[in-house]
Amino acid sequence: MWAGGRVQYSHSNPLTLDAGRGVCAEFIRNMTVKGNEGEEKLFVSIERRLAKATTDELEGLSHAQVDALSKETFEHRVRQRLWRDDEGDFGPCSILETRNIVFMRNRSKEEAAAESARTAGKKIEPKHVADWKHSIVPDAKLLFRFSALTFNAHAIHLDPEYCREVEGHRNLLFHGPLSYVFMVTLLQQQLRKQGNEVVKQVEYRNIAPLYCHEPVTFCGTKTGPNKYEIWTQNAEGGMAVKGSVITEQASSLSP
Repeated sequence: MWAGGRVQYSHSNPLTLDAGRGVCAEFIRNMTVKGNEGEEKLFVSIERRLAKATTDELEGLSHAQVDALSKETFEHRVRQRLWRDDEGDFGPCSILETRNIVFMRNRSKEEAAAESARTAGKKIEPKHVADWKHSIVPDAKLLFRFSALTFNAHAIHLDPEYCREVEGHRNLLFHGPLSYVFMVTLLQQQLRKQGNEVVKQVEYRNIAPLYCHEPVTFCGTKTGPNKYEIWTQNAEGGMAVKGSVITEQASSLSP
């Protein structure tokens, strides 16, 4: 289960659409076991570091050695260059993403259905009035395309029968990361209208399921200087995803 995450952007060292090459290395930052014996949940923080590709990984090699360089060796050199002991240290990276994933024990259909009903039936009222909002009704085609785009083959987004018979949900699940894309895209549109702020950091948490063929509303508001709250509401108006954003002035960034 995708519980949430954090994305941080280094605008002084951005990834740009200039036909250059980029690299991404994924690491396990930490793991924690929580819960009573027999009902444990494993919380895993997966860190992704995105940066511009350089020739550093190939330094000291002849042309023949470069041609013979294995994929594993290249990946090892990339990982060595990007890793930092301090999770807040960007190093040469442009984007740091932390994904919080929860692994659970196998459950019966009845146990899964009870858990899904408990989560879906818990309405969490938004704490703020939205300054902007946008609603959609997702269909199976949208979920399929986002699954393909993100290489996510989990049946919970693709197979309605699996959702009902195995996971205990009433329909296909809307992707947590897709909520993130909508929320941040709408925020960026607002930032462009009102000045030259850019997103520096987003922390978000998935707290309730969203379903295919049911209205989904993306909302946001400014809560202070360079601070915003963004959230996604389900068909009943309860919060399903909530996020906090820190921005910075584009003019203050190094060229």
